[in-house]
Amino acid sequence: MSKEARLAEQAEEHAKAEEAIIAARRSKAVRVRARGENPFANDVTSGHSLVALADARAKFESAKNAEGRYDAAKVEPVPLRVSGRILFSRSFGGVTFIRLRDRTGELQLYCDQEALGAEFERLDDLDLGDIIEAEGTAMATQKGELSVRAKSLRLLTKAFRPLPTKTSFKDVEARYRMRYIDLVANTDVAAVFRARTSIVSALRRFFDSRGFLEVETPTMHTVIGGAAAKPFNTHHNALDMNLFMRIAPELFLKRLVVGGFERVYELARCYRNEGLSTRHNPEFTMLEYYQAYATYETLMDQTEVMLRYVDDELAKALPQSHAEWAKSRAYTFSQFARVSMKDAVHKALEKAGLPPEVATQVHEADAPIKEWAKIAKGKKREIDWSNFRSGAKKCESVGELLFCAYEYLAEPFLTADYRTEDGSKSVPVFIIDYPFEVSPLARKKDLDPSLVDRFELFVDGRELCNAFSELNDPDDQADRFRAQVEKKAKGADETMDYDADYIRALEYGMPPAAGFGMGVDRLTMLLTGAASIR
Repeated sequence: MSKEARLAEQAEEHAKAEEAIIAARRSKAVRVRARGENPFANDVTSGHSLVALADARAKFESAKNAEGRYDAAKVEPVPLRVSGRILFSRSFGGVTFIRLRDRTGELQLYCDQEALGAEFERLDDLDLGDIIEAEGTAMATQKGELSVRAKSLRLLTKAFRPLPTKTSFKDVEARYRMRYIDLVANTDVAAVFRARTSIVSALRRFFDSRGFLEVETPTMHTVIGGAAAKPFNTHHNALDMNLFMRIAPELFLKRLVVGGFERVYELARCYRNEGLSTRHNPEFTMLEYYQAYATYETLMDQTEVMLRYVDDELAKALPQSHAEWAKSRAYTFSQFARVSMKDAVHKALEKAGLPPEVATQVHEADAPIKEWAKIAKGKKREIDWSNFRSGAKKCESVGELLFCAYEYLAEPFLTADYRTEDGSKSVPVFIIDYPFEVSPLARKKDLDPSLVDRFELFVDGRELCNAFSELNDPDDQADRFRAQVEKKAKGADETMDYDADYIRALEYGMPPAAGFGMGVDRLTMLLTGAASIR
Protein backbone atom coordinates (compact mmCIF):
# COMPACT_ATOMS: atom_id res chain seq x y z
CA MET A 1 0.00 0.00 0.00
CA SER A 2 1.33 3.45 -0.94
CA LYS A 3 1.85 6.18 1.63
CA GLU A 4 -0.99 8.24 0.12
CA ALA A 5 -3.38 5.29 0.28
CA ARG A 6 -2.38 4.53 3.86
CA LEU A 7 -2.97 8.14 4.89
CA ALA A 8 -6.35 8.14 3.15
CA GLU A 9 -7.31 4.95 4.97
CA GLN A 10 -6.26 6.43 8.31
CA ALA A 11 -8.26 9.58 7.61
CA GLU A 12 -11.33 7.50 6.79
CA GLU A 13 -10.95 5.47 10.00
CA HIS A 14 -10.56 8.67 12.02
CA ALA A 15 -13.71 10.13 10.43
CA LYS A 16 -15.71 6.99 11.24
CA ALA A 17 -14.48 7.02 14.84
CA GLU A 18 -15.43 10.66 15.22
CA GLU A 19 -18.89 9.99 13.72
CA ALA A 20 -19.42 7.25 16.32
CA ILE A 21 -18.43 9.63 19.14
CA ILE A 22 -20.77 12.33 17.82
CA ALA A 23 -23.62 9.82 17.58
CA ALA A 24 -23.05 8.70 21.18
CA ARG A 25 -23.02 12.29 22.41
CA ARG A 26 -26.19 13.12 20.49
CA SER A 27 -27.92 10.16 22.14
CA LYS A 28 -26.97 11.61 25.54
CA ALA A 29 -28.58 14.90 24.53
CA VAL A 30 -31.74 12.99 23.65
CA ARG A 31 -31.65 11.37 27.11
CA VAL A 32 -31.33 14.80 28.76
CA ARG A 33 -34.34 16.06 26.83
CA ALA A 34 -36.31 12.96 27.78
CA ARG A 35 -36.12 13.90 31.45
CA GLY A 36 -37.45 17.38 30.70
CA GLU A 37 -34.18 19.32 30.56
CA ASN A 38 -32.65 21.35 27.75
CA PRO A 39 -29.12 20.32 26.71
CA PHE A 40 -28.72 23.87 25.36
CA ALA A 41 -30.06 25.82 28.32
CA ASN A 42 -30.07 29.59 28.71
CA ASP A 43 -31.68 30.14 32.14
CA VAL A 44 -28.40 30.78 33.91
CA THR A 45 -29.40 34.00 35.69
CA SER A 46 -31.72 32.30 38.19
CA GLY A 47 -30.57 31.28 41.64
CA HIS A 48 -27.37 32.40 43.33
CA SER A 49 -24.98 34.53 41.31
CA LEU A 50 -22.32 32.70 39.34
CA VAL A 51 -18.82 33.06 40.78
CA ALA A 52 -15.89 33.31 38.37
CA LEU A 53 -13.44 30.48 38.99
CA ALA A 54 -10.54 32.86 39.60
CA ASP A 55 -12.66 34.76 42.15
CA ALA A 56 -13.47 31.48 43.89
CA ARG A 57 -9.75 30.80 44.20
CA ALA A 58 -9.10 34.33 45.42
CA LYS A 59 -11.54 33.82 48.32
CA PHE A 60 -9.21 31.21 49.77
CA GLU A 61 -5.80 32.64 48.96
CA SER A 62 -4.97 32.77 52.68
CA ALA A 63 -5.61 29.02 52.95
CA LYS A 64 -2.58 28.21 50.77
CA ASN A 65 0.58 26.81 52.30
CA ALA A 66 4.16 27.44 51.14
CA GLU A 67 3.87 24.69 48.51
CA GLY A 68 0.75 26.30 47.03
CA ARG A 69 -1.61 23.63 48.39
CA TYR A 70 -4.79 24.41 50.27
CA ASP A 71 -5.22 23.55 53.95
CA ALA A 72 -8.58 21.79 54.37
CA ALA A 73 -8.98 23.20 57.88
CA LYS A 74 -8.71 26.76 56.54
CA VAL A 75 -11.17 26.38 53.64
CA GLU A 76 -14.57 27.34 54.96
CA PRO A 77 -17.51 25.48 53.30
CA VAL A 78 -19.05 28.64 51.85
CA PRO A 79 -21.68 28.15 49.12
CA LEU A 80 -20.49 28.58 45.52
CA ARG A 81 -22.26 28.44 42.17
CA VAL A 82 -19.86 28.01 39.26
CA SER A 83 -19.91 27.16 35.58
CA GLY A 84 -17.43 26.29 32.86
CA ARG A 85 -16.27 23.84 30.25
CA ILE A 86 -15.23 20.32 31.27
CA LEU A 87 -11.57 19.81 30.49
CA PHE A 88 -10.88 16.66 32.42
CA SER A 89 -12.81 14.01 34.31
CA ARG A 90 -11.74 10.97 36.31
CA SER A 91 -13.62 8.65 38.64
CA PHE A 92 -12.50 6.75 41.71
CA GLY A 93 -15.23 4.57 43.14
CA GLY A 94 -18.04 6.80 44.30
CA VAL A 95 -16.18 10.06 43.56
CA THR A 96 -15.70 11.86 40.25
CA PHE A 97 -13.29 14.74 39.83
CA ILE A 98 -14.14 17.25 37.08
CA ARG A 99 -11.85 20.04 35.93
CA LEU A 100 -13.71 23.18 34.82
CA ARG A 101 -12.44 26.22 32.92
CA ASP A 102 -14.09 29.60 32.43
CA ARG A 103 -12.77 32.90 31.12
CA THR A 104 -10.80 33.53 34.33
CA GLY A 105 -9.18 30.19 35.08
CA GLU A 106 -9.74 26.61 36.22
CA LEU A 107 -11.22 24.89 39.27
CA GLN A 108 -12.06 21.35 40.31
CA LEU A 109 -15.48 19.88 41.10
CA TYR A 110 -15.66 17.13 43.71
CA CYS A 111 -18.68 15.01 42.83
CA ASP A 112 -19.65 12.27 45.29
CA GLN A 113 -22.83 10.24 45.57
CA GLU A 114 -23.51 11.29 49.14
CA ALA A 115 -23.73 14.99 48.27
CA LEU A 116 -25.34 14.65 44.84
CA GLY A 117 -27.80 11.88 45.62
CA ALA A 118 -29.85 10.89 42.58
CA GLU A 119 -28.13 13.55 40.47
CA PHE A 120 -24.90 11.54 40.64
CA GLU A 121 -26.21 9.43 37.74
CA ARG A 122 -26.27 12.55 35.56
CA LEU A 123 -22.49 12.35 35.37
CA ASP A 124 -22.97 9.58 32.81
CA ASP A 125 -24.46 12.13 30.43
CA LEU A 126 -21.42 14.44 30.61
CA ASP A 127 -18.43 14.46 28.27
CA LEU A 128 -15.23 16.44 27.89
CA GLY A 129 -16.05 19.77 26.29
CA ASP A 130 -19.54 20.03 27.79
CA ILE A 131 -20.41 23.27 29.56
CA ILE A 132 -22.05 22.74 32.96
CA GLU A 133 -22.99 24.60 36.11
CA ALA A 134 -22.69 23.31 39.65
CA GLU A 135 -23.75 24.48 43.08
CA GLY A 136 -22.01 23.34 46.22
CA THR A 137 -19.60 24.33 48.94
CA ALA A 138 -15.88 25.04 48.97
CA MET A 139 -13.52 22.36 50.21
CA ALA A 140 -9.94 21.14 49.86
CA THR A 141 -9.11 17.55 48.93
CA GLN A 142 -6.60 15.36 50.74
CA LYS A 143 -4.00 16.41 48.17
CA GLY A 144 -4.64 20.08 48.90
CA GLU A 145 -6.61 20.93 45.76
CA LEU A 146 -9.26 23.62 46.11
CA SER A 147 -12.60 22.20 44.94
CA VAL A 148 -16.33 22.74 44.95
CA ARG A 149 -18.19 19.81 46.48
CA ALA A 150 -21.17 19.68 44.14
CA LYS A 151 -24.64 19.34 45.65
CA SER A 152 -26.33 19.85 42.29
CA LEU A 153 -25.18 20.10 38.71
CA ARG A 154 -26.71 20.33 35.29
CA LEU A 155 -25.73 20.40 31.68
CA LEU A 156 -25.86 23.84 30.04
CA THR A 157 -24.42 23.05 26.60
CA LYS A 158 -23.76 19.64 25.08
CA ALA A 159 -20.60 19.44 22.97
CA PHE A 160 -21.24 17.02 20.12
CA ARG A 161 -17.63 16.98 18.95
CA PRO A 162 -14.77 15.80 21.18
CA LEU A 163 -12.11 18.30 22.23
CA PRO A 164 -8.69 17.89 20.64
CA THR A 165 -5.60 17.83 22.81
CA LYS A 166 -2.32 19.72 22.39
CA THR A 167 -0.74 16.57 20.99
CA SER A 168 -3.60 15.70 18.63
CA PHE A 169 -4.20 19.24 17.31
CA LYS A 170 -0.84 20.05 15.77
CA ASP A 171 -1.66 20.95 12.17
CA VAL A 172 -0.87 24.67 11.94
CA GLU A 173 -3.31 25.48 9.13
CA ALA A 174 -6.13 23.60 10.88
CA ARG A 175 -5.43 25.58 14.06
CA TYR A 176 -5.60 28.90 12.17
CA ARG A 177 -8.83 27.89 10.43
CA MET A 178 -10.48 26.69 13.64
CA ARG A 179 -9.31 29.27 16.17
CA TYR A 180 -12.42 28.60 18.27
CA ILE A 181 -11.10 25.18 19.20
CA ASP A 182 -7.42 26.12 19.16
CA LEU A 183 -8.18 28.56 21.99
CA VAL A 184 -9.60 25.70 24.05
CA ALA A 185 -6.86 23.19 23.29
CA ASN A 186 -3.91 25.58 23.62
CA THR A 187 -3.96 27.88 26.63
CA ASP A 188 -0.82 29.69 25.43
CA VAL A 189 -2.72 30.83 22.31
CA ALA A 190 -5.58 32.10 24.46
CA ALA A 191 -3.05 34.05 26.57
CA VAL A 192 -1.76 35.82 23.44
CA PHE A 193 -5.33 36.80 22.49
CA ARG A 194 -5.87 38.21 25.98
CA ALA A 195 -2.55 40.00 25.74
CA ARG A 196 -3.60 41.72 22.54
CA THR A 197 -6.72 43.07 24.22
CA SER A 198 -4.65 44.35 27.15
CA ILE A 199 -2.17 45.96 24.76
CA VAL A 200 -4.92 47.80 22.85
CA SER A 201 -6.45 49.02 26.12
CA ALA A 202 -3.04 50.20 27.35
CA LEU A 203 -2.41 52.10 24.10
CA ARG A 204 -5.75 53.87 24.46
CA ARG A 205 -4.98 54.84 28.06
CA PHE A 206 -1.55 56.09 27.06
CA PHE A 207 -2.83 58.45 24.36
CA ASP A 208 -6.05 59.46 26.11
CA SER A 209 -4.01 60.57 29.13
CA ARG A 210 -1.90 62.81 26.87
CA GLY A 211 -4.79 64.73 25.38
CA PHE A 212 -5.18 62.75 22.15
CA LEU A 213 -8.61 62.27 20.60
CA GLU A 214 -9.48 58.83 19.24
CA VAL A 215 -11.22 59.06 15.87
CA GLU A 216 -12.41 56.84 13.02
CA THR A 217 -11.68 57.59 9.38
CA PRO A 218 -12.98 56.05 6.13
CA THR A 219 -11.96 52.50 5.25
CA MET A 220 -12.91 52.83 1.57
CA HIS A 221 -10.96 55.38 -0.46
CA THR A 222 -11.20 56.80 -3.95
CA VAL A 223 -7.40 57.17 -4.26
CA ILE A 224 -4.47 55.12 -2.94
CA GLY A 225 -2.55 57.01 -0.29
CA GLY A 226 -0.93 57.03 3.12
CA ALA A 227 1.64 54.33 2.40
CA ALA A 228 3.46 52.58 -0.42
CA ALA A 229 1.45 49.36 -0.72
CA LYS A 230 -0.85 47.47 -3.08
CA PRO A 231 -4.54 47.81 -2.14
CA PHE A 232 -7.59 45.58 -2.34
CA ASN A 233 -10.20 46.79 -4.81
CA THR A 234 -13.93 46.94 -4.15
CA HIS A 235 -17.02 48.41 -5.79
CA HIS A 236 -19.78 50.66 -4.46
CA ASN A 237 -22.94 49.49 -6.22
CA ALA A 238 -25.21 52.43 -5.39
CA LEU A 239 -22.67 54.98 -6.65
CA ASP A 240 -21.27 52.66 -9.35
CA MET A 241 -17.81 53.60 -8.14
CA ASN A 242 -14.61 51.59 -7.82
CA LEU A 243 -12.94 52.05 -4.43
CA PHE A 244 -9.83 50.89 -2.58
CA MET A 245 -9.76 49.37 0.87
CA ARG A 246 -7.51 51.61 2.91
CA ILE A 247 -3.85 50.77 3.25
CA ALA A 248 -3.38 53.43 5.95
CA PRO A 249 -5.49 56.18 7.61
CA GLU A 250 -2.69 58.76 7.37
CA LEU A 251 -4.03 61.35 4.94
CA PHE A 252 -7.44 61.53 6.65
CA LEU A 253 -5.89 61.90 10.09
CA LYS A 254 -3.71 64.74 8.83
CA ARG A 255 -6.80 66.45 7.39
CA LEU A 256 -8.08 66.48 10.98
CA VAL A 257 -4.86 68.19 12.09
CA VAL A 258 -5.54 70.85 9.45
CA GLY A 259 -9.03 71.18 10.93
CA GLY A 260 -7.68 71.99 14.39
CA PHE A 261 -7.56 68.56 16.04
CA GLU A 262 -3.94 68.86 17.05
CA ARG A 263 -3.62 65.43 18.69
CA VAL A 264 -5.49 62.54 17.08
CA TYR A 265 -5.06 58.77 16.93
CA GLU A 266 -6.82 55.81 15.38
CA LEU A 267 -6.65 52.06 15.88
CA ALA A 268 -7.38 51.40 12.25
CA ARG A 269 -8.13 48.16 10.45
CA CYS A 270 -6.04 48.25 7.25
CA TYR A 271 -5.83 46.04 4.16
CA ARG A 272 -2.85 45.42 1.90
CA ASN A 273 -3.05 43.08 -1.06
CA GLU A 274 0.44 41.71 -0.68
CA GLY A 275 2.23 38.52 0.28
CA LEU A 276 1.61 36.37 3.33
CA SER A 277 4.32 35.59 5.86
CA THR A 278 4.79 35.15 9.58
CA ARG A 279 5.09 38.95 9.82
CA HIS A 280 2.64 40.07 7.13
CA ASN A 281 -1.11 39.62 7.02
CA PRO A 282 -3.39 41.18 4.36
CA GLU A 283 -5.73 42.42 7.12
CA PHE A 284 -4.19 44.01 10.20
CA THR A 285 -4.61 46.72 12.84
CA MET A 286 -2.54 49.87 12.70
CA LEU A 287 -2.08 52.47 15.40
CA GLU A 288 -1.52 55.87 13.84
CA TYR A 289 -1.30 59.15 15.70
CA TYR A 290 -0.46 62.75 14.77
CA GLN A 291 0.79 65.43 17.11
CA ALA A 292 1.00 69.12 16.19
CA TYR A 293 4.04 71.12 17.28
CA ALA A 294 6.17 68.00 17.55
CA THR A 295 9.08 66.55 15.56
CA TYR A 296 10.20 63.03 14.84
CA GLU A 297 12.65 63.42 17.72
CA THR A 298 9.72 64.17 20.04
CA LEU A 299 8.10 60.95 18.85
CA MET A 300 11.25 58.91 19.39
CA ASP A 301 11.27 59.94 23.04
CA GLN A 302 7.54 59.21 23.29
CA THR A 303 7.92 55.81 21.64
CA GLU A 304 10.39 54.65 24.28
CA VAL A 305 8.01 55.75 27.05
CA MET A 306 5.01 54.17 25.28
CA LEU A 307 6.63 50.75 24.83
CA ARG A 308 7.76 50.58 28.44
CA TYR A 309 4.30 51.68 29.60
CA VAL A 310 2.43 49.10 27.50
CA ASP A 311 4.79 46.33 28.62
CA ASP A 312 4.32 47.30 32.28
CA GLU A 313 0.53 47.33 31.84
CA LEU A 314 0.67 43.90 30.21
CA ALA A 315 2.65 42.61 33.20
CA LYS A 316 -0.09 43.88 35.52
CA ALA A 317 -2.89 42.34 33.44
CA LEU A 318 -1.26 38.92 32.85
CA PRO A 319 1.51 38.58 35.44
CA GLN A 320 2.08 34.84 35.06
CA SER A 321 2.14 34.79 31.26
CA HIS A 322 4.16 38.00 31.07
CA ALA A 323 6.82 36.58 33.35
CA GLU A 324 7.27 33.65 30.95
CA TRP A 325 7.35 35.90 27.88
CA ALA A 326 9.81 38.34 29.44
CA LYS A 327 12.12 35.53 30.52
CA SER A 328 12.54 34.30 26.95
CA ARG A 329 13.09 37.73 25.33
CA ALA A 330 16.29 38.26 23.40
CA TYR A 331 15.90 42.06 23.57
CA THR A 332 15.55 44.74 26.24
CA PHE A 333 13.63 48.00 26.59
CA SER A 334 16.16 49.31 29.10
CA GLN A 335 18.05 51.20 26.39
CA PHE A 336 17.58 52.20 22.75
CA ALA A 337 20.02 53.09 19.95
CA ARG A 338 19.55 55.91 17.44
CA VAL A 339 21.51 55.41 14.23
CA SER A 340 21.37 57.24 10.90
CA MET A 341 20.82 55.03 7.87
CA LYS A 342 24.22 56.00 6.47
CA ASP A 343 25.97 55.11 9.73
CA ALA A 344 24.10 51.80 9.93
CA VAL A 345 25.35 50.86 6.45
CA HIS A 346 28.93 51.92 7.22
CA LYS A 347 28.94 49.96 10.48
CA ALA A 348 27.55 46.89 8.75
CA LEU A 349 30.25 47.13 6.07
CA GLU A 350 32.91 47.53 8.71
CA LYS A 351 31.62 44.46 10.58
CA ALA A 352 31.73 42.51 7.30
CA GLY A 353 35.30 43.67 6.61
CA LEU A 354 34.20 45.51 3.46
CA PRO A 355 35.13 49.01 2.22
CA PRO A 356 32.46 51.80 2.36
CA GLU A 357 32.50 51.99 -1.46
CA VAL A 358 30.57 48.72 -1.60
CA ALA A 359 27.32 50.56 -0.91
CA THR A 360 27.65 52.58 -4.14
CA GLN A 361 29.75 50.28 -6.36
CA VAL A 362 27.57 47.17 -6.21
CA HIS A 363 25.43 48.23 -9.18
CA GLU A 364 28.47 48.64 -11.43
CA ALA A 365 29.08 45.98 -14.04
CA ASP A 366 32.59 45.19 -12.83
CA ALA A 367 31.78 45.20 -9.09
CA PRO A 368 33.83 42.44 -7.36
CA ILE A 369 30.75 40.77 -5.85
CA LYS A 370 32.40 37.36 -5.44
CA GLU A 371 35.36 38.83 -3.54
CA TRP A 372 33.08 40.77 -1.22
CA ALA A 373 30.97 37.67 -0.61
CA LYS A 374 34.07 35.68 0.44
CA ILE A 375 35.17 38.41 2.86
CA ALA A 376 31.70 38.78 4.38
CA LYS A 377 31.28 35.01 4.75
CA GLY A 378 34.59 34.88 6.60
CA LYS A 379 33.08 37.40 9.01
CA LYS A 380 29.96 35.19 9.33
CA ARG A 381 27.84 37.59 7.28
CA GLU A 382 25.52 35.74 4.91
CA ILE A 383 24.64 38.71 2.73
CA ASP A 384 22.18 38.13 -0.12
CA TRP A 385 24.50 39.53 -2.78
CA SER A 386 22.46 38.33 -5.74
CA ASN A 387 19.24 40.10 -4.73
CA PHE A 388 21.18 43.12 -3.49
CA ARG A 389 22.71 43.60 -6.91
CA SER A 390 19.37 43.02 -8.65
CA GLY A 391 17.73 45.61 -6.41
CA ALA A 392 20.59 48.09 -6.86
CA LYS A 393 20.23 47.96 -10.65
CA LYS A 394 16.62 49.18 -10.33
CA CYS A 395 17.61 52.20 -8.24
CA GLU A 396 17.19 55.53 -10.01
CA SER A 397 18.89 57.78 -7.45
CA VAL A 398 21.61 57.87 -4.81
CA GLY A 399 18.91 57.88 -2.12
CA GLU A 400 17.25 54.74 -3.46
CA LEU A 401 20.65 53.05 -3.62
CA LEU A 402 21.38 53.97 0.00
CA PHE A 403 18.07 52.47 1.07
CA CYS A 404 18.75 49.31 -0.96
CA ALA A 405 22.21 49.00 0.65
CA TYR A 406 20.65 49.39 4.07
CA GLU A 407 18.02 46.69 3.44
CA TYR A 408 20.60 44.08 2.39
CA LEU A 409 23.77 45.03 4.25
CA ALA A 410 22.55 46.46 7.56
CA GLU A 411 18.95 45.60 8.44
CA PRO A 412 19.42 41.79 8.59
CA PHE A 413 22.22 42.26 11.16
CA LEU A 414 20.76 44.89 13.49
CA THR A 415 20.34 42.40 16.33
CA ALA A 416 24.00 41.38 16.03
CA ASP A 417 25.40 44.89 15.66
CA TYR A 418 23.49 46.67 18.43
CA ARG A 419 23.57 44.96 21.82
CA THR A 420 23.81 45.70 25.52
CA GLU A 421 27.27 46.14 27.02
CA ASP A 422 27.41 42.55 28.24
CA GLY A 423 26.15 41.31 24.85
CA SER A 424 23.29 39.34 26.38
CA LYS A 425 20.42 41.25 24.76
CA SER A 426 19.80 43.08 21.51
CA VAL A 427 18.99 46.79 21.75
CA PRO A 428 16.01 48.30 19.90
CA VAL A 429 17.35 50.51 17.10
CA PHE A 430 15.84 53.70 15.72
CA ILE A 431 17.09 53.97 12.14
CA ILE A 432 16.83 57.69 11.35
CA ASP A 433 17.32 60.11 8.46
CA TYR A 434 15.96 58.26 5.43
CA PRO A 435 16.49 59.37 1.80
CA PHE A 436 13.63 61.61 0.68
CA GLU A 437 13.12 59.46 -2.46
CA VAL A 438 11.73 56.58 -0.33
CA SER A 439 9.74 58.83 2.02
CA PRO A 440 7.05 60.59 -0.06
CA LEU A 441 5.15 62.04 2.91
CA ALA A 442 8.00 63.06 5.23
CA ARG A 443 9.55 66.49 5.73
CA LYS A 444 13.03 67.15 4.31
CA LYS A 445 15.82 67.93 6.74
CA ASP A 446 16.67 71.62 6.85
CA LEU A 447 20.43 70.98 6.84
CA ASP A 448 20.38 68.18 4.24
CA PRO A 449 17.40 68.15 1.84
CA SER A 450 18.50 64.79 0.43
CA LEU A 451 17.24 63.23 3.68
CA VAL A 452 14.01 63.43 5.70
CA ASP A 453 13.20 63.62 9.41
CA ARG A 454 12.06 60.02 9.69
CA PHE A 455 12.68 56.97 11.83
CA GLU A 456 11.77 53.31 11.84
CA LEU A 457 12.17 51.28 15.01
CA PHE A 458 13.52 47.74 14.81
CA VAL A 459 13.21 45.46 17.84
CA ASP A 460 14.76 42.01 17.80
CA GLY A 461 15.25 42.33 14.04
CA ARG A 462 11.59 43.22 13.37
CA GLU A 463 10.36 46.52 12.03
CA LEU A 464 7.84 47.75 14.59
CA CYS A 465 6.93 51.33 13.74
CA ASN A 466 7.51 54.19 11.32
CA ALA A 467 7.34 57.91 12.06
CA PHE A 468 8.42 61.26 10.67
CA SER A 469 8.08 64.99 10.86
CA GLU A 470 5.17 65.75 8.56
CA LEU A 471 5.50 67.45 5.21
CA ASN A 472 3.17 70.46 5.36
CA ASP A 473 4.42 72.32 2.27
CA PRO A 474 1.64 71.75 -0.32
CA ASP A 475 3.92 72.40 -3.32
CA ASP A 476 6.58 69.96 -2.11
CA GLN A 477 3.88 67.36 -1.37
CA ALA A 478 2.37 67.82 -4.83
CA ASP A 479 5.78 67.22 -6.44
CA ARG A 480 6.21 64.04 -4.40
CA PHE A 481 2.78 62.79 -5.45
CA ARG A 482 3.67 63.43 -9.08
CA ALA A 483 6.86 61.41 -8.65
CA GLN A 484 4.77 58.55 -7.27
CA VAL A 485 2.43 58.73 -10.26
CA GLU A 486 5.44 58.58 -12.62
CA LYS A 487 6.68 55.44 -10.85
CA LYS A 488 3.24 53.89 -11.22
CA ALA A 489 3.28 54.67 -14.94
CA LYS A 490 6.56 52.75 -15.20
CA GLY A 491 4.96 49.66 -13.64
CA ALA A 492 5.59 50.06 -9.91
CA ASP A 493 2.75 48.45 -7.91
CA GLU A 494 3.38 49.89 -4.45
CA THR A 495 2.90 53.60 -5.14
CA MET A 496 0.45 56.33 -4.18
CA ASP A 497 -1.99 58.28 -6.32
CA TYR A 498 -2.11 62.05 -6.63
CA ASP A 499 -4.53 63.18 -3.91
CA ALA A 500 -5.74 66.60 -5.04
CA ASP A 501 -8.08 67.02 -2.07
CA TYR A 502 -5.23 66.42 0.38
CA ILE A 503 -3.13 69.05 -1.39
CA ARG A 504 -6.07 71.42 -1.10
CA ALA A 505 -6.25 70.69 2.63
CA LEU A 506 -2.54 71.51 3.04
CA GLU A 507 -3.09 74.78 1.21
CA TYR A 508 -5.30 75.88 4.11
CA GLY A 509 -2.30 75.33 6.41
CA MET A 510 -1.28 72.38 8.57
CA PRO A 511 0.73 73.26 11.70
CA PRO A 512 4.18 71.72 12.16
CA ALA A 513 3.49 68.13 13.21
CA ALA A 514 4.88 64.63 13.47
CA GLY A 515 3.10 61.36 12.75
CA PHE A 516 3.56 57.76 13.82
CA GLY A 517 2.38 54.35 12.62
CA MET A 518 2.73 50.94 14.29
CA GLY A 519 1.26 47.51 13.65
CA VAL A 520 -0.65 46.42 16.77
CA ASP A 521 -0.38 42.77 15.75
CA ARG A 522 3.39 43.07 15.42
CA LEU A 523 3.60 44.68 18.85
CA THR A 524 1.60 41.77 20.26
CA MET A 525 3.95 39.30 18.56
CA LEU A 526 6.92 41.11 20.03
CA LEU A 527 5.68 41.30 23.62
CA THR A 528 4.34 37.74 23.74
CA GLY A 529 7.07 36.02 21.73
CA ALA A 530 4.52 34.77 19.18
CA ALA A 531 6.10 33.24 16.09
CA SER A 532 3.41 34.28 13.61
CA ILE A 533 1.22 37.34 13.07
CA ARG A 534 -1.74 35.02 12.50
